[in-house]
Amino acid sequence: MTPAAQKFVLHWGEMGQAWGINRTMAQVHALLFIAPTALDAEEISSLLDVSRSNVSTSLRELITWGVVRRVHIIGDRRDRFEALKDVMDTFRVIMAERRRREMDPTISLLEHCIEEAKSGGEGEAYTREQLEKMLNFTRMVTDWYGQIENLPTPAMLRLFRGGTLIAKLFSRTGKAGKPGFGPEDSEEAFDEEEPAPPAPKDAPPKK
Repeated sequence: MTPAAQKFVLHWGEMGQAWGINRTMAQVHALLFIAPTALDAEEISSLLDVSRSNVSTSLRELITWGVVRRVHIIGDRRDRFEALKDVMDTFRVIMAERRRREMDPTISLLEHCIEEAKSGGEGEAYTREQLEKMLNFTRMVTDWYGQIENLPTPAMLRLFRGGTLIAKLFSRTGKAGKPGFGPEDSEEAFDEEEPAPPAPKDAPPKK
């Protein structure tokens, strides 16, 4: 590997650990992402200097995620592997898988905890209120991603590139001047009509 490729692979492995993903699995994905041609397990093992069994386990997991696929070449009996090369396709797959593995179970757990808290009477009122806030937020984030994950790539790119404009357009503060997630930040509040600006002092009175 070139020095640049090696740095990327090593960094991707470290980032994978920060995201809760096995280091070797992240390194295998990084290597296949930058490799110009499909690689077999032996080549991957040699380039990363890791065991063949570790590579095989990582490949199976990456295939399950959907970011790596097995390919065959005529006249070559070995299985070869390649990663999705499109960054946006990779983003969609990873986000969908993380939602399935992390967000969906979290929503189910919060719903269950809220039901248990309801049976606890007034003593659990504050706990229930906090859990409901977290559930509403988690559902909102999940629903938001569900709305954008099926956008065509050009539309999604425009959404990302317009992030600064969107932030300015929808920036809001709570009653205390701090961002919040209370009633004033609900969907209904966003739909409320903004008050009309005051008329100039020299404007003629309305009849």
